[in-house]
Amino acid sequence: MTERDGIFAGNSPFEIARRWLAEAEPLEPNDPNAIALATVDADGLPNARMVLLKDILDDSFVFYTNYTSAKGQEISASGSAAFVLHWKSLRRQIRVRGQATRFEGPEADAYYASRSLKSRLGAWSSPQSQPIASRASLMAEVARQTAKHGTNPPRPPFWGGVRIVPSEVEFWADGAFRLHDRFQWRRADPAADWAITRLAP
Repeated sequence: MTERDGIFAGNSPFEIARRWLAEAEPLEPNDPNAIALATVDADGLPNARMVLLKDILDDSFVFYTNYTSAKGQEISASGSAAFVLHWKSLRRQIRVRGQATRFEGPEADAYYASRSLKSRLGAWSSPQSQPIASRASLMAEVARQTAKHGTNPPRPPFWGGVRIVPSEVEFWADGAFRLHDRFQWRRADPAADWAITRLAP
């Protein structure tokens, strides 16, 4: 393989990521856009969980969450996050690290409005990551929020998008004899040009 041809070809990591995701969509049985998101708490202890990547923009990656959740609070405190997007079907993965900020406004409103009514009411009802007395108490809160907001609830002020502007993106593809192909895109800041390096497997 010549350097960065085939599946690694492209002038932007976002272009390559969109292409890989599109190739995975018909092959992955569930949630091809699932990412393992990593954050750190106030003591520097890492946290990881699965969330759904909802958009790959020309300069960033976007997912949605409750801002008062553990991940929301950790992102607000540190201003950074990392994730890995892994597809067993393609034997590929993408790793991303960078700055994380809130992504609100009309885009967040539009995505919230596109969700099912039960999901929209669930966003109002769940104090995500906080202790609750029981599932019954959670369902009672869903009923209360349903009575309050009806069939067209607005986006909660504590719920919206998180935009990750990467300083590092790595594309990994399985290779014979565990000699995998890895290309790392790095930049000092969002205004800088990308430096692309092949990494040893």
